[in-house]
Amino acid sequence: MKVRESGMPEEVYWESFFDADATLQILFNTSGLTGHLVEFGCGYGTFTLAAAQHTHGVVTALDIEPLMVERVQQKADVLGLSNVRVEVRDFVAHGSGLESGTQDHALIFNLLHLEQPVWLLREAHRVLREGGMLFVMHWRSDIPTPRGPSLTIRPRPEQCQEWLEEAGFQQIEWVNLEACCPYHYGLMARR
Repeated sequence: MKVRESGMPEEVYWESFFDADATLQILFNTSGLTGHLVEFGCGYGTFTLAAAQHTHGVVTALDIEPLMVERVQQKADVLGLSNVRVEVRDFVAHGSGLESGTQDHALIFNLLHLEQPVWLLREAHRVLREGGMLFVMHWRSDIPTPRGPSLTIRPRPEQCQEWLEEAGFQQIEWVNLEACCPYHYGLMARR
């Protein structure tokens, strides 16, 4: 099931919105990037590949679009990243397919405008080990941005925090991403 108002622009345009390495440095500076990581909705692999370069754990990249998954695998091969595992997966309808408690980190970026965000957050909670960390990033809801879903369906940071709590997450913190992703806000939460 595709997320409402989803779809990817051209890759160069998409990547102009993010500094993936700087974003991951901010996010993982607190928790340290070690172990296994799952990214729900990997798209072009912007964050998948950056994460894989900084961990020895397996980075599982899930996306509903076969062309995106194929492209991420090709990039991982070119970069010699043997720790990237990509899969075409409708994780909104069928879950991640990962065993419970097997992931150290999870990424959910630009997806929580879907119709049942708490369900996806519960799936992330399920696959994370005790103490594992989830990172959420979404298009800001307080300003128009050059890309992203309509402002009417973008979740506010406060909504995301409520959903994280409802899904069972603890130690929820806001992350300032202005320096690397000026059109986004971020949250981190621990299982």
